Amino acid sequence: MRTRHLFLAIGLAAVWGFNFVVMEAGLRHFPPLLYVALRFTLAAFPALLFVGGPRVPWRWVLIAGATLGVTQYGLLLLGMRAGMPAGLTSLVVQVQAVFTVVLAVALLKERITARRVTGMCVAFAGLALIALDLGGGGPVGAFVLVVGAALGWGAGNIAVRKASPPDSLRFMVWLSAVAAVPMLGLSLLVEGVPRLEFSMEGTLSVLYVALISTLGGFGVWGYLLRRYDASVVAPYSLLVPVFGMSSAFLVTGESISPAELAAAALIIPGVLYAGSRPRGTSRAAPSHSGTAARPHDHGGPQAPPDRPRTDAAAR
Repeated sequence: MRTRHLFLAIGLAAVWGFNFVVMEAGLRHFPPLLYVALRFTLAAFPALLFVGGPRVPWRWVLIAGATLGVTQYGLLLLGMRAGMPAGLTSLVVQVQAVFTVVLAVALLKERITARRVTGMCVAFAGLALIALDLGGGGPVGAFVLVVGAALGWGAGNIAVRKASPPDSLRFMVWLSAVAAVPMLGLSLLVEGVPRLEFSMEGTLSVLYVALISTLGGFGVWGYLLRRYDASVVAPYSLLVPVFGMSSAFLVTGESISPAELAAAALIIPGVLYAGSRPRGTSRAAPSHSGTAARPHDHGGPQAPPDRPRTDAAAR
């Protein structure tokens, strides 16, 4: 990877990592479901008027919108609102890559290898360590919601894998439009009619996650994937929780416990190991079955499950 593209990839990971701090700030001004609805509405409009059709079957747009948009971000923001810290959330949600592998084996009949099993066990050991640490009085319910969001992300990756969108940014715009409508309905049903008061922090938060993290982030991610193999670009998404935890520490003063550091030392290498190829194994020709696109804030789009992670939605 060229130097300027290297810095672009690292900068994108920083943008997506900082996104968790921005979302935490936004939740001080908006109910979680409304916040998600506003994010996807701004990401979809007016861009929807200029990008053209999604170029994939509509059923996959709807399924991806339901999983990556409604399920993932709905549960993610509910978990953060329930007390899950921003930095820790950015780490826990990375187990989506493990869920992607499990679902790919179950639904797509992909081959499971000893390398994948080992990596997944290591990553889940880190997740269990966090659960045990939170069991001493932390927000266990919020932790479960974030794990559910990771599962929704993994299911969405399978949908995107099946859709194989030729243009990840265009697909993301349509995914956002599909997710915005039910999220607005859920917000009215669960949270009631909002009483909105203008605040600079809340407005900037929504603009950041919609325009910079979602549309800008996926534009950069697509740019990199058009120039390099997914296996080259993918590992940089593992920097997202590094920037997420460090920015939460620097901006909000969120503490990082020894257990969380130990969990990070298990989850990140475990995910990377599960998605990588052994040395000396010839790499298969790039598949048009797709680099999955995700919004993530919290991470970027995902490569097919037999490659390293590449989404998130606006993660």
